[in-house]
Amino acid sequence: MELQSGEQVDNVKLLKAQTHIWNHIFNFINSMSLKCAVELGIPDAIHNYGQPMPHSKLIASLQIHPSKTSFIYRLMRILIHSGFFATKNGADKDLEVSYVLTDSSMLLLKGNPISIRPFLLLTLDPILTNSWHKLSTWFQSDNPTPFETEHGIMFWRYADHEPKLNELFNDAMASDARLVSNLLLNDKWKGVFEGLESLVDVGGGTGTVAKAIAKSFPGLECTVLDLPHVIAGLEGSENLKYVGGNMFEVIPPSNAILLKWILHDWEDKKCLKILRKCKEAIMNNGSKEGKMMVLHAGKERNEKEWVKLIFSAGFSDYKITPIIGLRSLIEIYP
Repeated sequence: MELQSGEQVDNVKLLKAQTHIWNHIFNFINSMSLKCAVELGIPDAIHNYGQPMPHSKLIASLQIHPSKTSFIYRLMRILIHSGFFATKNGADKDLEVSYVLTDSSMLLLKGNPISIRPFLLLTLDPILTNSWHKLSTWFQSDNPTPFETEHGIMFWRYADHEPKLNELFNDAMASDARLVSNLLLNDKWKGVFEGLESLVDVGGGTGTVAKAIAKSFPGLECTVLDLPHVIAGLEGSENLKYVGGNMFEVIPPSNAILLKWILHDWEDKKCLKILRKCKEAIMNNGSKEGKMMVLHAGKERNEKEWVKLIFSAGFSDYKITPIIGLRSLIEIYP
């Protein structure tokens, strides 16, 4: 094969390059196959069976059209290759294949307290994935986000008017919050909350993290601040309350502010505005010993970028402690 100017192409390099491209072209098959398996209830069916589940038993347990039964084997082959399921056969090699869960698929079970199933369903919903098809169009426009290029309005306003997205988003954030709560409130990290009298979880959604903190620290007054449509109908407890509002306008006075998966949503100017509102809330509480906690995951800001934001917002010091994976506990002091 020849390129321009008679340049020869090495066949090995050619095949490697083609394979690289194909892997990226068809990579969506993995995520969509996983979404399909979750929506069909395959992880739960295997889990509820209580032992390696024969292929025929799996098919019989699923609510699928009879004409589609032969395709389940192909779906499972993809997901086995991806590491979401494994096979286990008996001593007789002629026995049909049986399926078992892996550590990854255990995190997709409905009944698992730290299941990330809702996060998968949100991320792979067409409301969000359709925006990716507009990425090149977005680059050629002045729209702030590809989501607005696709839907005409910003994400938060869309969620305010579309119950499906609002529910998907709240469920997804709650599922992640349960996992984070398990980490934050173990003996290694829970000391960051000791001695506090009040705490505001800014953008705290339906209050999953705040509920866990309030339960672990009965003497700590916890407040969840989020948009009115997010907290509509939610009831607090003795030391937990919900406040509808906008974090860009005002944050209730408190000893400490908690931001989880908030700053990664916004560019630096918006982040500075949020941080300054947080500082005002701490100082308006009459305390100079307050602090703000930021659980970071999402936008890749390195420590230098965080320091610039923190000090630009008027804070005096900070402490970054890695927790798990990409997540760190960032403590910021007035």
